[in-house]
Amino acid sequence: MRVLIVDDEPLARNALVNIVSTRKDVEAVETADDAIAALDRLQEEPFDLLLLDIEMPETSGIEMLDAVMKRNLPMPAVIFVTAYSQHAVAAFEKHAVDYVLKPFSEERIHEAMNVAARRNEAERAAKLVSAMPDIGKAIRSPKKIAIKAKGKIIFIDPSEVMAAKAEGNYVLLQQQTGSHLVRESISTLAEKLSFYGFIRIHRSALINVAYVDEIQPCLTGEYLLRLTGGEEFTVSRTYKKNLSSIADSWVGTETFASD
Repeated sequence: MRVLIVDDEPLARNALVNIVSTRKDVEAVETADDAIAALDRLQEEPFDLLLLDIEMPETSGIEMLDAVMKRNLPMPAVIFVTAYSQHAVAAFEKHAVDYVLKPFSEERIHEAMNVAARRNEAERAAKLVSAMPDIGKAIRSPKKIAIKAKGKIIFIDPSEVMAAKAEGNYVLLQQQTGSHLVRESISTLAEKLSFYGFIRIHRSALINVAYVDEIQPCLTGEYLLRLTGGEEFTVSRTYKKNLSSIADSWVGTETFASD
């Protein structure tokens, strides 16, 4: 689970980080001290769970969720953590998983997160079932993707795309014989290209696993990945588990899922 903690009180933020970081089902924890900063992070990449305060300067937690919906961003499961009980009805109208009052205990936070984890698992299972016809269609259909470039729509073979790099509001699709700049978020493109063997290795980069020639561990806990042709990418610690899908079998080494 990727967790984003949003609270303008440093003591509450730190206490939540300490509790959440002990869970084995949490792979990453990030924080934001207001709703604006949290919206920016959600714009960049999806999270599975929000631990969200309500009363914050400028924009409240309730207003933040409205903004997430208006921007059509992926909505995480939400646990409100607040000192005010009067917002409970509004919180559950936003389909919150739970409503935790401050001061909170470690047990209470774990209880709420357990409910969120079960809901996430159920939703992922439901999405997988609903996606089965689309998966079959993707297997049977021609391997082409359509992109808008230079005022026209062109069709390219995704197997010829080596990598995708975020460049502001655009993504650069790199091929061995050229590139295309498309107006799309890297997160949206990651979902669309996942069926074609692309994995995310950084908040701003996707790679086609067919072009990976070499991986080297770094002292920082990150990895250096080299593609056919010699271009190198840094694999951040957040996404290193994705490297396990590069090979069907690992001989003489363990997969990155155990790191």
